[in-house]
Amino acid sequence: MLDKEKKKEIISKYGSGPNDSGKAEVQIAILTERINQLSSDHFSRHKKDNHSRTGLLKMVGKRRRLLRYLENKDIERYRKIIKELNIRK
Repeated sequence: MLDKEKKKEIISKYGSGPNDSGKAEVQIAILTERINQLSSDHFSRHKKDNHSRTGLLKMVGKRRRLLRYLENKDIERYRKIIKELNIRK
């Protein structure tokens, strides 16, 4: 779970204002942060937690759909967010 300060920091960095959590970039950044937390911290301690693994896969799918939307809508914003979040290798 993300704490409020980290979430506000992400929103202010990628959004156009402090309350702009609806932009695709903001949603992608929040999902990426949650995915990184789950995959690095949680699953190293709880290897058999399949319910959280299901949630992780849903978050990855939602992030992929948002990235596909952004790629079709505005390719420059897509490339910028990919580079900043270091998603694609």
